[in-house]
Amino acid sequence: MTFKLHSDLSRDGLWLGDFTLSRLLMINDAAYPWCVLVPRLEGVKDAYELSENQHGQLTVESRALCRAMMAVFRGDKMNVAALGNMTPQLHVHHIVRRAEDPAWPGAVWGHSPLTPMDANEIKTRSAALHKALADEVLAFESATRHKM
Repeated sequence: MTFKLHSDLSRDGLWLGDFTLSRLLMINDAAYPWCVLVPRLEGVKDAYELSENQHGQLTVESRALCRAMMAVFRGDKMNVAALGNMTPQLHVHHIVRRAEDPAWPGAVWGHSPLTPMDANEIKTRSAALHKALADEVLAFESATRHKM
């Protein structure tokens, strides 16, 4: 089977790249720094359906994304969640939260409609995340090499 991104994720997400397992999307919402990891596997709805190796890889990718997002956006809290109640394809939300954000301290889902970013904000956030992820991946590879 060929991987196909669910239409909800295609509609709301901007493709930033691919990790080993997952597609990285930035949700087009100016109110929150918000990314989603989508394992590029057909027919998977929940993380327990992943193999042990796939689940481990998703964890590595999620941690790298969390570290990069907090380095760039300096939030008060990192929310990570895989709900899938409305969009059945496995996808893991990563949202940097701040005490002054519109939905704090509640959930962002259902609080308000997405507010699209302008082209400059998309470019700025994308570039900052790409740089932070490159730094994170290099740091992870370097730490791994030294442990051997």
